[in-house]
Amino acid sequence: MSLRTAHTQKELTLLLASIPIGLLALIGFIFWGFPPVYSFFWDTACGTIDTWLVCSGFLQRGFTSGILIGITAPIVGAYLVNRQMALIGEALAHTAFGGVAIGLFVGAAIPSLNYPLGFALIAAAVGALGMQYIAVTTDGYADIPIAIMLTGGFAVGIAVISYGVVFSATVESYLFGDILFVPFENVQLMVGLTLIVAATVALTHKQLLFITFDREAARLARINVWFYDTLLIVLTALVVVAAMQILGAILVAGMLVIPVAAAMQLTNSFNRGMLLSVLLGQVAIIGGILLSYYWNIATGAMIILVAIATYLIAVAVSR
Repeated sequence: MSLRTAHTQKELTLLLASIPIGLLALIGFIFWGFPPVYSFFWDTACGTIDTWLVCSGFLQRGFTSGILIGITAPIVGAYLVNRQMALIGEALAHTAFGGVAIGLFVGAAIPSLNYPLGFALIAAAVGALGMQYIAVTTDGYADIPIAIMLTGGFAVGIAVISYGVVFSATVESYLFGDILFVPFENVQLMVGLTLIVAATVALTHKQLLFITFDREAARLARINVWFYDTLLIVLTALVVVAAMQILGAILVAGMLVIPVAAAMQLTNSFNRGMLLSVLLGQVAIIGGILLSYYWNIATGAMIILVAIATYLIAVAVSR
């Protein structure tokens, strides 16, 4: 065994060993640390800028959720876009939608299990692992598992909805997004998912970058390419679930791709492009929410339209 192989395996072992401790710390922060921080920030903001846009509770939850998605989606999207895997977010969003439908159906029968985003998270994670398994064990093209999950997940959702006319209005909020009516429990879930994504990317950025641009060299360096491929797809699933109630299953892939595509027009550096894509993501989220309020347009759609506008501006500037 080479020194490089031993070093890689040691890093992987340390990463896996730190997961239980990290999860305990994460749970403690979400339930006991985040609520006072959230209240302090928005109380201070409301006292400083005494306007309804800042002091309204549902807008505070909407802004918080949107800002978190504006951070995590471009970070994960930077790896996907550079690997020409932009459509994987769409496939996982449709799979997660099937999970939401199952969760709403189960919750209608058993109120104590009424956690549709939890079911969406399970469905997206299973779908992500399923795509990876199909891609590795079959000789088909890489877009075949994406097409299967994209259509199959949506088919499951429609099939379940056909038995649940009672919760059809609730389904629409996950299908088209409803950022202004995000409950605080979902904000906490998004905080947890954001911290998981940020910590994982920070710890594995070198390996993810390596397999993004030179997979064969990564294999020669004894990096576990399958493991990091799977990790990236699971991170994508987490982001998709976090963004679903904000942008909806139909639009969620936009935040994974458009800010990154705009940043790529302005810089050739991967790291600078990732930071710039997060900045452009914030512009899309905040601008979309504000314009949605003033023009009375659906928030998720307005966020994506602002993101597209930033992309077009970036293309014009780069030329």
